Amino acid sequence: MVKAIASLADIAGRFEVLVFDQWGVLHDGTRPYPGAVAAVEALAGRGVRMAVLSNSGKRSAPNRARIAAMGFPAQAFEVVMTSGEALWRDMADGHLPGIGALCPIAASRRDAEEWLDGLGQAQLVDDPARADAVLLMGLADAPGHGSDVAGILAAALARGLPVLCSNPDKASPRAGGIIVSSPGALAEAHAAAGGRVLLYGKPHGPVFAALQRALHVEQAARLLMIGDSPEHDIAGAHAAGWASLLVRGGLHAAHFRPGAPVIDEVARLCAAHGAPLPDFTMAHVSMAEAHP
Repeated sequence: MVKAIASLADIAGRFEVLVFDQWGVLHDGTRPYPGAVAAVEALAGRGVRMAVLSNSGKRSAPNRARIAAMGFPAQAFEVVMTSGEALWRDMADGHLPGIGALCPIAASRRDAEEWLDGLGQAQLVDDPARADAVLLMGLADAPGHGSDVAGILAAALARGLPVLCSNPDKASPRAGGIIVSSPGALAEAHAAAGGRVLLYGKPHGPVFAALQRALHVEQAARLLMIGDSPEHDIAGAHAAGWASLLVRGGLHAAHFRPGAPVIDEVARLCAAHGAPLPDFTMAHVSMAEAHP
């Protein structure tokens, strides 16, 4: 049974580590959600262990820097694990042999270059005809900017190149309640067309296992995933044996009808996405004592 809560103070003591998603939970990509910084500060002041698990195509360090730039005490998060970091580590550890030349699809060339740093002989190529794989890590929000996405994916399909998707989110919230398409949507369409796709990040088990190992937590049920996506955060946590909390004010904020019973709305949303029910739900990340 889902329990609606108003404050993380109600449940923080039950878990060894609270694990936060980023977009839709801590911030909207531009600024923190109201009360989120204060909540993290309050939890840190109580000695609560915290981490971040994000479907970001970028590596951990730039995501930690982003969190800090928004006013969060970044040192409060023991580990910042991203899907981009998981892919980079697989490349660095030799788990993707034969892939040296990557044709990037990213929000900017600089994002791809920063991600590649430290990978030895790996290189970026603009022509998919010279690539061993496509790196699908991000999309430009503004039309007319970024990579020739359609052309690159068409060439990958024709050549049978693997598409390494380091951000499996299909949509992401932005400031003002705007929802933008994310790389996972392209990866899904590419796979449906017969393309080869390797997905990193939530809801896939390896990224949950990697974070659990990094946190040195033996019992999976002692971890709480706090996210806004039933498909990625809640389903992934459930499969990993973690507890979960659905934040209603992020990606699916428009789903919740004013005055409708919260638990019924959560159940309807999860059913629509083929996801299990979370253990808890709250409107926004908060430590305030208020009714949900």
